[in-house]
Amino acid sequence: MSTSEAPIHIDKAHTLRYTSSASDSDPTPTTRTPTLMTESIIDISRSFFQQIVLPILQEHFPAETAQTAFGVFGYGSEALGLDDKLSRDHHWGLRIDALMPEAVFQQKRDGMMRLLSSRLPHSYQGHSLREGHLAGAGFAPDSLPAFLTRTVGIDRAPVTAQEWLAIPEEEIIHIVNGEVWHDPSGEFSALRAHFAGYYPQPVRLRRIAHWCRYYSGMGTYALKRAILRDNDFYATTRFSNAIRLGVQLAFLLDKRYFPYDKWLMAYFRDLPRMYDRLGGLVDEAVKLSTGWERKLAILDQMSDSLDRTLVEDGIIPPHPPFQPSSTSGYRLLEHAYAAIIQHLPPDLKSVVPVWDQVYMERFHSGYVDGVDLDEWDKILNLTAQTEDG
Repeated sequence: MSTSEAPIHIDKAHTLRYTSSASDSDPTPTTRTPTLMTESIIDISRSFFQQIVLPILQEHFPAETAQTAFGVFGYGSEALGLDDKLSRDHHWGLRIDALMPEAVFQQKRDGMMRLLSSRLPHSYQGHSLREGHLAGAGFAPDSLPAFLTRTVGIDRAPVTAQEWLAIPEEEIIHIVNGEVWHDPSGEFSALRAHFAGYYPQPVRLRRIAHWCRYYSGMGTYALKRAILRDNDFYATTRFSNAIRLGVQLAFLLDKRYFPYDKWLMAYFRDLPRMYDRLGGLVDEAVKLSTGWERKLAILDQMSDSLDRTLVEDGIIPPHPPFQPSSTSGYRLLEHAYAAIIQHLPPDLKSVVPVWDQVYMERFHSGYVDGVDLDEWDKILNLTAQTEDG
């Protein structure tokens, strides 16, 4: 297999496009990453790897290098092509991610780090190796099974529908994002291709059903009740939940993986169909100057648009228009929820999709437990105040 991922193309704007197709009809699954910088740290890191790091590793660790995938991927705005000036205040700098078999990681990781620390320059193209994302070497070796487990909760590609549904969607971005520059074994590249092929259709439908249920039952219905009770706190939490779920539903309908909230709008604007249908409504709804009644009306308009798309795509059958309730609001997407659930395979009907970053948080708790508290404060950019200021 080639040492690079042939289906991946990175253009000058750092837009990542994966061109593998899925079994369903258009829209074809594609990972497209907008960018905020004309020159990403990925470009500099790629040059650093190809010119300096790779020759050293191939000379001293040829067998291990042949089993390792190198690139920039995983967590961090730079791996999404979305790094900007604000990204540079923590965990930012030259970066080479390296995924290898568990045995290689356990036996050779320390030797690789010692070698590179002794052979690499202090800086490269104006970027110090002694600061930023990976202090000391700009090189982050990791076990492929461990990376997968803490990201998506499974150390291999998901096969069954239940395995797919146990993966938080926003974490899949961290598998397929960024670039892979060198992958002689092809193992990680094949796994990226598996995920980039998008969900099996029953999995996608189960996720759509769940999002419809929560958008309506825990969103528009709850917001209507909060407004009737003049409960601003509940209205705030329910509106925030609903607008987020509505945007995420747009991704599911366009067969795109959604990222975590920080970058949700950047990706939303790049959707091929649903941004044009919902973007203006979302922009108005999130303005602080938009009142509760108007916010609810916008959510109802979004319900209509999402419902029409569900019918258009053949996900639910056509149905007559429904009248909103003066006390319960417009629970339209809960009709869609039932219509989908009732036609799913029996073994998926009661499977609730995982939707929080539970595996990363499990890992993160262990990581923080092992960091000195003063060092942790530095990572957080927390500086103790002094009496004079």
